[in-house]
Amino acid sequence: MNGAEFIAATAAILFMAFLAGWFTHWLISRITRVTRSDMDDLDKMAQELHHAEEARDEATSYFQQREAELTNKLSQTEAELEAAMDGLRTSRTEAEELRAYIERVKQA
Repeated sequence: MNGAEFIAATAAILFMAFLAGWFTHWLISRITRVTRSDMDDLDKMAQELHHAEEARDEATSYFQQREAELTNKLSQTEAELEAAMDGLRTSRTEAEELRAYIERVKQA
């Protein structure tokens, strides 16, 4: 094999390798190409996610506000119950004292 044949064979092999690489690149880019409809779908999903996150944040703040209101109402109700129980205790004590007084007056 002389020098010219060697150069021709080497050039042919390199050209075939170039064509194989180019075809592989074209095939991969064709398979993994992102179309406009895919981008539109991604944009739509991103907007829906954004709206869902806003709705979640609104619901969270509503429930936190509602929880604070109910906690406040529970505290007020407990305070009223305590006051009513104190009043009932006082009334029972007074009733017992009046009964004891009536019994002493009847015996005298």
